Amino acid sequence: MKVSFNELQGLSRKAFSGIGFDDGDANDAADVVAWMEAHGLDGIAALQKGLNFLLNEDKSQPPELIYQDADLCVVDAHNKTVLGHASLAIELGYAKCRARGLSVTKIRHCHNRMLIVGYLSRIARRDMSITAFWRNSHEPLTEILVSFKAGDSEPEICMYSLPSTPDDTEPNDGITLVMVNHVNLLPDLKPDAPLNDLLQQDRHAMASWHERSLVEGIEVDTALWEQLKVLATKMLVEASDDSRQGAGAGTNDTD
Repeated sequence: MKVSFNELQGLSRKAFSGIGFDDGDANDAADVVAWMEAHGLDGIAALQKGLNFLLNEDKSQPPELIYQDADLCVVDAHNKTVLGHASLAIELGYAKCRARGLSVTKIRHCHNRMLIVGYLSRIARRDMSITAFWRNSHEPLTEILVSFKAGDSEPEICMYSLPSTPDDTEPNDGITLVMVNHVNLLPDLKPDAPLNDLLQQDRHAMASWHERSLVEGIEVDTALWEQLKVLATKMLVEASDDSRQGAGAGTNDTD
């Protein structure tokens, strides 16, 4: 079935609220999923893949800041998805870069890492250059680079495989972000680097995809759409119950 960008964004926001996200995190996550899908980056597939994780996550445990100095911050996402758990680290890195000119942010123990691209797009539009890097530990060993020029809505994305596996390679479930506010950062691939064409995308192609999606709509799996509607209904029911319990005069002068 096909839906509009606004329909996907709106229902996703209600579904994330039904899952237990705070309002701000629900808005952010819905924006990211819709942005990724509208730019041909499979936001819906990533949501479908991570939905079971989201439903079983402990929402009471937020990301943990485990180290920071003037230029560097390290955040532990505690093996949770990027949705709802990346914005703290990204905004902290952004603030440090504004103050210092450059910052490095490391997010450890997170899943659905490709979804971070949607978060980074908003930072790039604030006139910040960003490069994100992570390594997939499956075979063959691959590395992904996502780079935004300051002011651009779309990035350059490439994925390349290493010719051989380093002896000291360990399972990797983190992301490294480098932000700079006075120069542009772009990945400089070696001419002989073997690229995976499925993840080699330029910003012009993504911008064209976005324009088509606004006109033609976005294809959504019917089963996933129905699941999102159920989650959204849960949010509406809980909100109504809370409203009924809170109706009437307050118990003190601050109500």
